[in-house]
Amino acid sequence: MPQLLLLFWLNIFHPFYVSVTEIVHHKSTGTVQVSVRVFFDDFEKVLERKYKKKVNILKPSNREEIESLIAIYIKDHLKIKANGKALDLKFQGYEIEEDAAWCYFETPKVKAIKEFHIENDILFDQHSSQSNMIHAIVDGKRKSTKLDNPKKEVIFTY
Repeated sequence: MPQLLLLFWLNIFHPFYVSVTEIVHHKSTGTVQVSVRVFFDDFEKVLERKYKKKVNILKPSNREEIESLIAIYIKDHLKIKANGKALDLKFQGYEIEEDAAWCYFETPKVKAIKEFHIENDILFDQHSSQSNMIHAIVDGKRKSTKLDNPKKEVIFTY
């Protein structure tokens, strides 16, 4: 019981800040699908500060505008190269799951992937203790890492 109480107090006074990005190359279609999970309250704060607008991801008065802000922010803070070539992330939309927003992107067709070079500093400007989990899957091979602010780059080879 004392351990449980300690964990409770640590979560109140030392919240953790983490995002999850999953990158999957689908051999059948040739596309790369990217999903980014961020806590929506932190995400709203960073979007409001950056774009000087009130942002409500849960109940947007103008969903198109919110989607545009989300797409611009993530594309500015998540850069992915496959085999040395920058991927063009096309925003597909977002959804809310519990306390997080899942943001979805897809790329045009990419040939066989030998290497992903990923730069991810999502919410680094919001929290000095931000960590970003990265999972990349190519031909069923999963590679993962955690990028702790300020480290923002990783290269996965397949």
